[in-house]
Amino acid sequence: MKLSRLLAFLPALLPVVLYASTTTSSGTSTDPLNLQPAVRQAYQQFYILDYDGALAQFEKIEAAHPDDPIAADYLLDTVLFRELWRLDLLDTTFYAHDGFLTGKHTLPDVDAATRAQIDMLTQKVTSLADDRLKKDPNDTDALYARGWARSLNAVYMALINRSFIPALRLALEARADNQKVLDLDPRYVDAKMVLGVHQYVVGSLPLAFKIVAGVAGIRGSKEKGLTDLRDAGAHGVITGVESSTALALFLRREAQYGDAITVMTSLKQEYPRDFLFSLEVANLTKDQGDGQQAIEAYRALIDRAKRPGYFPSVHLELAWYGLAEALRGQRDYLGAANAYSLAAVQPTSSAEVKGRCELNAGEMFDLLDRRREAEAHYQVVLASNAGSSQADSARKYLKSPFTGN
Repeated sequence: MKLSRLLAFLPALLPVVLYASTTTSSGTSTDPLNLQPAVRQAYQQFYILDYDGALAQFEKIEAAHPDDPIAADYLLDTVLFRELWRLDLLDTTFYAHDGFLTGKHTLPDVDAATRAQIDMLTQKVTSLADDRLKKDPNDTDALYARGWARSLNAVYMALINRSFIPALRLALEARADNQKVLDLDPRYVDAKMVLGVHQYVVGSLPLAFKIVAGVAGIRGSKEKGLTDLRDAGAHGVITGVESSTALALFLRREAQYGDAITVMTSLKQEYPRDFLFSLEVANLTKDQGDGQQAIEAYRALIDRAKRPGYFPSVHLELAWYGLAEALRGQRDYLGAANAYSLAAVQPTSSAEVKGRCELNAGEMFDLLDRRREAEAHYQVVLASNAGSSQADSARKYLKSPFTGN
């Protein structure tokens, strides 16, 4: 081919050359931007819950790469998790059982500006990715960026808006994008996170729902999901921490507490200033049945939180609640009641957590045969949200004291 003809083809080739995935030293494929030191540094802030600090850095990165969908994904990821943290929705205890899907819950105090920002960023990522996919349908970086944005928006819709059907549609689209990424390049390990979560969730459905899902072509396997998450946790470039966190949550649901503790202890050691990782180790220790050890872990966490600046961000209500549960398991009902009460009055405590704590404090006082104090806590639950599942229980216990059954 003559040089002049080769030069004529260059404009068409440039998008492919500029956006080609990079292979890391470990043989994993990823978007080149993911390996930039500024991105890695921003995620160091993200993983100690300094979302404002991470967001400031990601905004600079996005400004320098306005046409790269993965740069807008960084912003979307941070904005979403900052909001989930604000609303106490990163408490894994909330998801350890199916009650978060089936029970009545206090609606979170949704921030309209954040909702609008998430919509805008999702649309931006999708538009930028679609533009690149029109030029190259096999652009794995664009496919991954679009799938990631869809999965993040699905999380918002499910956990905050509690709009499960629209969230499911987005989750299916995200799964399709990530599956295509792996079909094109099996080394693109980050794509296994969304697939692993989806596989596990669908595989966990009751049989009747699983049959309906199967008719619609939606299939899953808990074992395959856990395997994908282990792989993404071990080798993912930007999803390693999230994949390991999801893996630990699902292991907790499977009552594989020892394995879950191993995963979370590793994250705690890597990010000792992340409040949630330390909290989760204590939660898992409690669930495993080591009540006294869990009590010590919660108290140590609360003490560390008193050190100025040690944790960039804390939600002490989660630690006090966990401590209360551990004390309850040891039949220290007065200690548990006091801990529940302290959890309820923390300034960062959400309406959902407050209702849960007030109800449980009332139960403890009933077990102590201190009826007036129990009734006072039940009345607080009714006054705060009369339509919640906690309010239903409070009405029941106002008529007849809680007996532990």
